[in-house]
Amino acid sequence: MEALNHEEIARYSRHLILDEVGIEGQTKLKNSSVLCIGTGGLGSPLLMYLAAAGVGRIGIVDFDVVDASNLQRQIIHGTASIGKRKVISAKERIQDINPHVQVDIFEEPFTSENALRIAAPYDVVVDGTDNFPTRYLVNDTCVLLGKPNVYGSIFKFEGQATVFNYQEGPNYRDLYPEPPPPGLVPSCAEGGVIGVLPGIIGTIQATETLKVLLGVGTTLSGRLLLFDALTMKFRELKLRKDPQAPKIEKLIDYEQFCGIPKQADGHSLENTPVANADGFERISVTDAKQRLDSGWKPFVLDVRNDREAGIVRFPWADALIPHTEVGNRLAEIPKDREILVHCKLGGRSSQACNVLAQAGYRCFNLEGGIVGWAQQVDPTMPTY
Repeated sequence: MEALNHEEIARYSRHLILDEVGIEGQTKLKNSSVLCIGTGGLGSPLLMYLAAAGVGRIGIVDFDVVDASNLQRQIIHGTASIGKRKVISAKERIQDINPHVQVDIFEEPFTSENALRIAAPYDVVVDGTDNFPTRYLVNDTCVLLGKPNVYGSIFKFEGQATVFNYQEGPNYRDLYPEPPPPGLVPSCAEGGVIGVLPGIIGTIQATETLKVLLGVGTTLSGRLLLFDALTMKFRELKLRKDPQAPKIEKLIDYEQFCGIPKQADGHSLENTPVANADGFERISVTDAKQRLDSGWKPFVLDVRNDREAGIVRFPWADALIPHTEVGNRLAEIPKDREILVHCKLGGRSSQACNVLAQAGYRCFNLEGGIVGWAQQVDPTMPTY
């Protein structure tokens, strides 16, 4: 292993005087490698602390750009980085923290096609993602490669953390054998998150990663740590391997596994609304604008919550009914008009359209939601 130089000895001196680390442990860290999937709320503190601790090689996977709405919690990025690729912004911050760290960037989605290739060179994989398809993909990749998977998740004021696939311990599928139905668990973009929460969970992930690399202490393998920021309480649940669980033998189509319909690869929809197997139609924000300007008069249904509507709303919306309540409030929605349904981005409105279609309504889901409208049609509207 490559030894520490004099500058590194001075930099890591507080580690070197720890019995559990010392010169030998710090040298292990220098010669170790970690792959982080995501540079968002969880990845931000995780990456900064791993870099500061002296992990010699850090890989980052992300294909998003920094947005102003990220800065409330994604502290690795700053105002000057808005519009910049997240992997570039994160790499610059890491190198400023510790120029001794090698940073590999993968500016691409983490997919079944590239996951094994990307993850193979690293000692530990850390899951900083926020969606179920990628979580299952990260898990199965780690199982196939025999890599520890340091897991964390956040929502509103609550977080979870554990270590999967470590020393014969359970993996993510032992905790969640099947994904929840699409839309049942809102994302942070829909449900919100207190900004400090990913800092807490991400720091716990960084701690577990260092323990795995050093081979010290007792990790969270076999234990799911639950944190509630509102009550400032931690709880633990025991995790065990499921002896009946099917063997993971290959990577699959994880969006299909999670019941998520294929998107159009980022291409805009055609001018004609797209028929949907669920009985409703999808329409882009630009096509909706053209049709509205041409005299289309649908009943416009906003299926977000009151707090979101307080941030921004269409003045011409006819009703505000949260998507979970649509089925119980059909009497408030006319059946003799076409229904244009929208939410923030298009996910919850799709669920509402499904309910309405089953009840006999002809409805259109506004793809991209009110945020898409603000970005592509009316930039004077705020986004969130």
